[in-house]
Amino acid sequence: MKPAQIRQLTTEEIRSRLEDARHELMNLRFQVVTGQQTDTSRMKKTRRLIARFETILRERELAESRGAK
Repeated sequence: MKPAQIRQLTTEEIRSRLEDARHELMNLRFQVVTGQQTDTSRMKKTRRLIARFETILRERELAESRGAK
């Protein structure tokens, strides 16, 4: 997902997708270790997606704290 697409989601949707992405990363790690998965680039893509989700959530937290002051 592109950052612009993520920003259109609600905070709860982002948190839900973040949790799903973390589970996917865990499963990918197991698959690579057991030899079921040879495409390690999926791990990189999933890690970057998690980082995008966390970055946008943090942006929203900071925007809320600035608005409260």
